[in-house]
Amino acid sequence: MRIVLQRVKQAAVSVQAEVVGAIELGLLLYVGFGPADSPALPETAPWKKTIAKIPELRIFPDQEGKSNLSLKDLQGDILAISQFTLYADCSKGRRPSFIDAAEPALAESLYTRFLKDLDLEIPGNIQSGVFGAEMEISSINWGPVTLLLDTDD
Repeated sequence: MRIVLQRVKQAAVSVQAEVVGAIELGLLLYVGFGPADSPALPETAPWKKTIAKIPELRIFPDQEGKSNLSLKDLQGDILAISQFTLYADCSKGRRPSFIDAAEPALAESLYTRFLKDLDLEIPGNIQSGVFGAEMEISSINWGPVTLLLDTDD
């Protein structure tokens, strides 16, 4: 599982011009699943560690401007978007290959579980896009702060 995590002042996702998820202060997550991921992934230590880490990352400024506060400290929100293109292979030619992305049925199952497990960490603070849909995402990246989390690391 790969996650691109951005600290945002606000973010929203729309499907067919209808907003399906929106947050103010919080984290925008692009979540993808790849070849090493299986239905057993949610039972592994890397999955559990990543889920627990996201709301605890100290990437928000305190009163002195130092990155000492977490999403939990601020009671912020998360907007999670499924993103198979995180597993694109751009090493050959000019057209990315997506053969390393997990099959859609597996990816959807893992994405649904990801949302559920994250909601257990910060109940009621999770918004999401629509798996497999053509989405429009808008955000105001704060910092900017953009991090990459990978359960293979």
